[in-house]
Amino acid sequence: MSQTTSTKSIFITGAAAGIGRAIAERFAKAGWFVGLYDVDEAGVQSLLVHLGGSAYGHAGRLDVSNTDDWAHQLEAFFKAAGGRLDVLVNNAGVSVTNYFEEAELIRHHRLIDINLKGVVNGCHLALPYLRRTPQARVVNLCSASALYGQPMLSTYSATKAAVRSFTEALDIEWQRFDIRVVDVLPLFVNTAMVANDVSKMKTVQTLGVRLSADDIAASIWRLARSSPGSLPVHTPVGMQTKLFYLLSKLSPDWMNRLVTARMAGH
Repeated sequence: MSQTTSTKSIFITGAAAGIGRAIAERFAKAGWFVGLYDVDEAGVQSLLVHLGGSAYGHAGRLDVSNTDDWAHQLEAFFKAAGGRLDVLVNNAGVSVTNYFEEAELIRHHRLIDINLKGVVNGCHLALPYLRRTPQARVVNLCSASALYGQPMLSTYSATKAAVRSFTEALDIEWQRFDIRVVDVLPLFVNTAMVANDVSKMKTVQTLGVRLSADDIAASIWRLARSSPGSLPVHTPVGMQTKLFYLLSKLSPDWMNRLVTARMAGH
């Protein structure tokens, strides 16, 4: 299958594994031209071969904190995709799972560079390409930790809360360009990041890990295919997340703080 100007395209960061890989597989199976980008270049090149090769997508190394990487890969992707960028998925992210003072400051800074600055970089540099594609949209990976700051995930929670607010503002601003900007908010997802790092949190042990990467990919698939006017700005994924999302709106702050502290064992 060769891409044509009528073939829709999706640009995915953090695509080598986990949620990013699941998104790529979901969209490639449906015939979309997929852009696979990650600091793990070998991983995305291997995934591209698995999906069928260069006729089905484009892959390359992308450090989302590096604006030169963004500029180079967006230009290459847009050309390979036949002059379209229908969906940008800002998925790349890392976590620091520890008491705040016990993690080196450089790790907190790097997390902000990837989780927040990476999203800002992507949106800013992708805009010229999104504007040239009718009804384009951006999907930012947010988190249930954006609803109330999570102990042992303080800086991670802060970046996701910032992404949530950024999404809200940009969705309003970019109405004038016919571009929707939305996010998804999952709780804990069965990925390597959760298994290797986040799983030591008491909250994970209390609530369990009930979401798969495919669950997130399915939500993004719906957001990519629905009419722009029907899209919610925020999409909580999974029953647990939907419940916490509702409670965060209805409960007073002291109650949200108490529930969060108890689940975290404080």
